[in-house]
Amino acid sequence: MRLILPAGLLLLAAFSVSACMQNAPDRIFVNGVVWTGDEAGSFAEAFAVDDSTFSIIGSNKDVRAAAGSNTEVVDLGGAFVVPGLIDNHTHFLTGGFQLASVDLRSADSPEEFARRIGAFAETLPAGRWILGGDWDHEAWGGRLPERDWIDAVTPDNPVFVNRLDGHMAIANSRAMDLAGITAETETPEGGEIVRYASGRPTGVLKDDAMDLMYAVIPDPSEKELDEALERAAEHALSNGVTQIHDVGSYGGWTDLATFQRAKAANRLPLRVYSLVPLSTYERLDEYVVANGRGDEWLHWGALKGFVDGSLGSTTAWFYEPYADAPGTSGILINDTTAIRQDIIAADGRGLHVAVHAIGDRANDWLLGVYADVEAMHGPRDRRYRIEHAQHLSTAAIPRFAELGVVPSMQPYHAIDDGRWAEKRIGPERIKTTYAFKSLLDAGANLTFGSDWTVAPIDPIEGIYAAVTRRTIDGANPGGWVPEQKITVEEALRAYTSNSAWAGFAEAYSGSIEQGKGADFVVLSENLFDIDPVAIADVRVLRTVVGGVDRFRGE
Repeated sequence: MRLILPAGLLLLAAFSVSACMQNAPDRIFVNGVVWTGDEAGSFAEAFAVDDSTFSIIGSNKDVRAAAGSNTEVVDLGGAFVVPGLIDNHTHFLTGGFQLASVDLRSADSPEEFARRIGAFAETLPAGRWILGGDWDHEAWGGRLPERDWIDAVTPDNPVFVNRLDGHMAIANSRAMDLAGITAETETPEGGEIVRYASGRPTGVLKDDAMDLMYAVIPDPSEKELDEALERAAEHALSNGVTQIHDVGSYGGWTDLATFQRAKAANRLPLRVYSLVPLSTYERLDEYVVANGRGDEWLHWGALKGFVDGSLGSTTAWFYEPYADAPGTSGILINDTTAIRQDIIAADGRGLHVAVHAIGDRANDWLLGVYADVEAMHGPRDRRYRIEHAQHLSTAAIPRFAELGVVPSMQPYHAIDDGRWAEKRIGPERIKTTYAFKSLLDAGANLTFGSDWTVAPIDPIEGIYAAVTRRTIDGANPGGWVPEQKITVEEALRAYTSNSAWAGFAEAYSGSIEQGKGADFVVLSENLFDIDPVAIADVRVLRTVVGGVDRFRGE
């Protein structure tokens, strides 16, 4: 790739050198191919870091000229550098716990599913709950798991392991007994208890029915939460993630308290935007009045709500029934009147609103609410978000840009769900499924993340997914719904500047520019120069947050 240094950037570098000569930077990084992620998409050769921020960006010559006798010089050896990668949607503490739990994601048969749970149970003391799992029943043909598969191998441990989308989970009989769930238990509104023909529950609970089990699962201790955060952060940093938007694992407020403990102890190695439940808007309003909205390392002020469920659990809310489950068109997790009132009240307090919507009907309904509330309260910088925005009506796509609503999407879902999505919703509805390009063409501020642990917290794999749309089963080498592929630069922006803006963090993150926090990632290959298919093999060599090395690879 030919290195282009715009005149404005060179002038800025020259000015910065003269301004900083008497205060040499702490570190300089030279001989790189640096995609700055600024508005012009500029490239540079080198940059300087001074007291946790970028101070100079430009040529090797200009940056070297600013070095002092105590400046550390890092030779990048031609490596490719991008701004710190931001994940727009994580369940971070869940991820930390999952790293220490049974891994069911790749289990490809009922027998393997049961074997892994049984083997993990053998490592635990009697009575310890088995949680997490992240199984995918589509991996063995689509049959939902049953408690009878695992009862024999888990006689001493209650089990409640979730599908990878988090919208349903399977319990063994020991857990069902602890929760008091029987054939006579009524199905909660907004959920489903899957049953055998006899009426006996199979152990699978969907969406709000899962609360019956959560009510009896012991809360983790602060020590366990702190350890989960440490594991999660180490894993995320190894994948180039320097900032997360966390939508909660333990009710949001417990998550926020865990992040605060880590920050107070100087043990928070990446930046966090912490969201709490929409229904707690009054508590958040009071909290913001008393404590402000945080700082560049940990901030808050946003609320996360739900409209519907997920495609994989057949609980996403559509206009038409599911092709493979014609008895349902999905469910509402919350009453629409209640969600609408919460959004109105939260917006009236100036809080940031982000709501989960996956089905086409859910997205249309939510866009309509956002439009109504803006008309009601008048214009301001809201940055409303729709989390996932997966399956859209044709009419919905231009409305994101028209209303300034952020499509907060997760590209790995496209290459995962693309294996089986058409059997769920048919050939017509998939045309506007994960509509990355259509949303960008319409002018929407597309942002990307993972939804970890639903998908891996791996932005490089996410970029690969957005650019190639090659499903993980290898069945779509040309891309699934290929007309929705986007460019490498568009995908990078969705993981950097666009996500920074979506989290009100653009003043200090999202690009390599003078005065912003020194968050950047060094990669093994130039993403612009290689075959897009090879992006999946690119490695993270170094992750830096606030000017400090947080991960060093081989």
